[in-house]
Amino acid sequence: MSRPSFFTLVPDGARITLRVTPNASADRLEGARTRADGSCALAVRVCAPPDKGAANKAVIALLAKALSLPKSALTLSSGQTSRTKVILARGDPATLCAMLESLADQ
Repeated sequence: MSRPSFFTLVPDGARITLRVTPNASADRLEGARTRADGSCALAVRVCAPPDKGAANKAVIALLAKALSLPKSALTLSSGQTSRTKVILARGDPATLCAMLESLADQ
């Protein structure tokens, strides 16, 4: 049995579930984490505060850099004010799959 994944491939890219911690000491991706309900999310820490979208912008910038995508290729599709967020990354699904799998074990 495979472990749950924090991302789902879609025709034009990937839908990525994140668990964000704002006000961290450094911006970093911390790998996939299984949550109490059995779902999976990529743990993300950002220095930015959860104020006026600053943390959301920091999350998109960090994820864009990790995936070698322009920030414009990432869209926050849900979780604007929540710690659990879903990002739609537009790009080649096969390429995104390989890059996202490499982030899972950080």
